[in-house]
Amino acid sequence: MTLETDSAAVRKSALRIAALARRDALEIDDRLEWDQAICRRTLTLLGELLGSHPERAAGGEAAETLVSAYWPMRSEADPRPILEALHAQGVALCLPAIVDKAMLFRRWAPWEPIVPGGFGTLVPEPHQPECRPTVLLVPLAAFDRRGCRIGYGKGYYDAALTALGDVTAIGIAYAAQEVAAVPDEAHDRRLGFVVTERETIGFS
Repeated sequence: MTLETDSAAVRKSALRIAALARRDALEIDDRLEWDQAICRRTLTLLGELLGSHPERAAGGEAAETLVSAYWPMRSEADPRPILEALHAQGVALCLPAIVDKAMLFRRWAPWEPIVPGGFGTLVPEPHQPECRPTVLLVPLAAFDRRGCRIGYGKGYYDAALTALGDVTAIGIAYAAQEVAAVPDEAHDRRLGFVVTERETIGFS
């Protein structure tokens, strides 16, 4: 690790701690109300994206749209109402799981069993089929107006976004988690959008 990357990691850590403290300090009633606003905004965005998204074809057949989210932990914005609404619309869903220090994705639908997956998360059962999502709803600790994201420091989402390639990544967060600038490193992958209770931010 160079002095430059070491410095970026230290600054990220400080921003992460401060942003998570702000998020943890939010009133529960406010978060519940804001989760509803985030749900509405995200569904509107997904409606626009999925309605105009060119189908990825293989052998002349249209590829399936597959949306991945996350099971909320700590004080994260709760995407479960988004998943329930998408499921009701017939959109296929999946959730991430960490296996052998790498993130993979397993099929899932609301009301199907979930099991502990480490790091305080819940994940689909191991027998559920693995898949490649086309849209990711991504949790985060902090974000900036360039689409840069700070996660929890393990790099799982950055690696997954790199492996998936052509995928739309949408950060889900509260406005209080915004920072002026995230120190970006070579391995970091930027988001396509961030949705908060106040606005939907798109990044070119």
